[in-house]
Amino acid sequence: MIFEELALPGLFRVAPEPHADERGFFARTQCEETFVARGLVGRFAQSSISFNHRRGTVRGMHFSREPHAETKLVRCTAGAIHDAVIDLRPDSPTYRRSVGVTLSAANRHALYIPAGLAHGFQTLCDDSEILYMIDRPFVACAADGVRWDDPAFDLTWPEPVTVIAARDLAFPDWAVR
Repeated sequence: MIFEELALPGLFRVAPEPHADERGFFARTQCEETFVARGLVGRFAQSSISFNHRRGTVRGMHFSREPHAETKLVRCTAGAIHDAVIDLRPDSPTYRRSVGVTLSAANRHALYIPAGLAHGFQTLCDDSEILYMIDRPFVACAADGVRWDDPAFDLTWPEPVTVIAARDLAFPDWAVR
């Protein structure tokens, strides 16, 4: 696996290193030992998928409050997404900054998202599916979010928004928290 640290501390793009032969290829996409050797969370307690019918769908921006903050490994298994994260760690030098990357079934990249970052995505084509590996069980009362268009953050979305949940639209401005 190839790890590329992105502009937010602890945020990594993880690309597989395929071993090809006449059948196609084989590649590891996660290895506890390799992740831990890099100082990253290597064990994931649950996996979830998100299937999205329409291009332009936005899900996010979600996070879980302490002490239930989650580390995630996110991969697009069908279609393509613009994956976005916001640094919500008050002591971070990149506090309130965001990063966006394209994850797709074609590029097979994953995004390692440490606890303390809000996460969301926008689908770039119809019928996109995303696989989440999460380091701890979900705790509903700790679930929170920031609005996808909150002016407190420098988020940009590549497509017009076609679908977004009422819950995601209702998050209050970060400035009034």
